[in-house]
Amino acid sequence: MKFTVNYLSFFVIQVEGKEGQTVKNYKHFQTMDGYEYLESEIRSFLDGEFTRIAKRKVEKNPVVEQAPTKIGRFIVEPGYELDSNPNFNMFARLRGAEDKEDYKNACDDLVRGYLEASSVRGGALIVVQAKLEKYSEDPYIFVLKCDFEPKIARISDEHSLISKVEMAISARNMKSILYPYMYEEGMVDEWELKIHQSSHAKYFEDFLRFVTYEMSIPEIVNEQVMEFVQTYVETKWPDENEEERQQVEKEIELWAASEKRVIQDKWEPTEVIEAAERIVEIKPEIELKFRIGDTVVKGKLADFGNEVHIARVNGRYAVILEGDSITFDKAFSPVELLQPDPFEIVAQRIMEKKPEEDDLPPF
Repeated sequence: MKFTVNYLSFFVIQVEGKEGQTVKNYKHFQTMDGYEYLESEIRSFLDGEFTRIAKRKVEKNPVVEQAPTKIGRFIVEPGYELDSNPNFNMFARLRGAEDKEDYKNACDDLVRGYLEASSVRGGALIVVQAKLEKYSEDPYIFVLKCDFEPKIARISDEHSLISKVEMAISARNMKSILYPYMYEEGMVDEWELKIHQSSHAKYFEDFLRFVTYEMSIPEIVNEQVMEFVQTYVETKWPDENEEERQQVEKEIELWAASEKRVIQDKWEPTEVIEAAERIVEIKPEIELKFRIGDTVVKGKLADFGNEVHIARVNGRYAVILEGDSITFDKAFSPVELLQPDPFEIVAQRIMEKKPEEDDLPPF
């Protein structure tokens, strides 16, 4: 996968604080065409970055809430086309530019819009129009943001040893936008783009106000669980029990907002399985992960009630896992030599075990 640069514009963004207010401005350094790019020093800086960005893996439904790489889709009102979306029009203008002056003007508009984002930091903003060789003449747009590197020095000479670099940038933590999104090599979706930013930042999400992103898997799970919980509460506590119902809803809100949650002992297994099935229908590969004592159990939500079971024994909890085989990783352990007892014997052993007082759960 090799990209050829058609045009490149280089801007420096400066953000300064004055009397409690943030002053943001930018300076255009240079716009170059493909021939000038081949002879420029920035070529060695960006060499390989375009392919790396295009190949960077991304999920429409990320496994974490604050995923650094996301797929965005342009928002349009029902019955309207893509050209009704301002963000799409901005990229379309960049793609359609056929000379340096038009391209520079289109980039100016992009940078001015970017400065309105709330979390903008100083650095270099590089906007590139490039084509993918061997596939199509239709160009791609890369928006690359490199923050300034603090306390950077370079080796100078044997007398001064080092000299200070005023505005150093690095490709190491480069943020990027790629439009259109390439879901397979040479195959694109003009409705979608790909962004990559620090997971805690909202550089591009603030900038692209008319782009939406699919929910992450944790968000999907939370939404489905809370919908199911709401239905459960409304069914079990009708309107005539409004006070009791409000108390239950408050408890559920506190439970949902807590970072570390313990088992609630509220729903029957069939009710939990029904709620899990709804989530699995949306995302079959979704994980189930929890801790019992000091042991972490990790599997699939689809296996709960089938190959993963949770039981209560003598006031304590037990997890029962089923499977056709048991495999071990890394170092040897004597457990690998085990000839397992029948389940009935193990169950009896657990039931006869006297729990220590510290092991009892607080219910």
